[in-house]
Amino acid sequence: MRGPGGLGLQGKPCFRDLIGRKTLINGDVRAGKTKLTAELLEEAVEQGHSEEITVIDMAPEAEVYEGRSIGGRLPELTDACSRVRYLSPLKVETPRLRAKTPGELLHMARLNEERIKALLDEYLERPSPILFVNDVSIFLQSGSIDPVLLAANRAGTFVANGYYGEQLSADLGTGVSERERALMDALASEMDLIISL
Repeated sequence: MRGPGGLGLQGKPCFRDLIGRKTLINGDVRAGKTKLTAELLEEAVEQGHSEEITVIDMAPEAEVYEGRSIGGRLPELTDACSRVRYLSPLKVETPRLRAKTPGELLHMARLNEERIKALLDEYLERPSPILFVNDVSIFLQSGSIDPVLLAANRAGTFVANGYYGEQLSADLGTGVSERERALMDALASEMDLIISL
């Protein structure tokens, strides 16, 4: 775990460590990003912050890929989502897993961008002091980093997770994976704390 100027945490983070900071949790498939985010959300709710929290869940529902479950929304791991303002698209595509052609992959990524951008706009119209984002990287496959940074800066406390790895790099030559990684790097550069799993 690291942050600018050597800012870091020893051991497993707790929500109190993250208050007033912008935090990005990143890692490869099945690294525990969503699980850690769910635990931090539960802590925040237990500490009485329910009314101050918005969750934007950008993740697809969990599915099996090469024999292992990947993805997954926060309500699959915690009921804390029922006690906060919870925003998620009705459907999130999995472009690199499902697309058969480059055109189809780009179309799926654009669909995700449109659906998720509407939720970011909704948050920006009525921001809350605490914002959790699950699977921000899926938006960055096609979407601009600007609304994400704007949302992060509107929130006093920002906790996001996203994919940052190698297992899902195959993108049918579309450049989606390279774009996603570059924007995850750009997002990380704006964070106070990075938790790499």
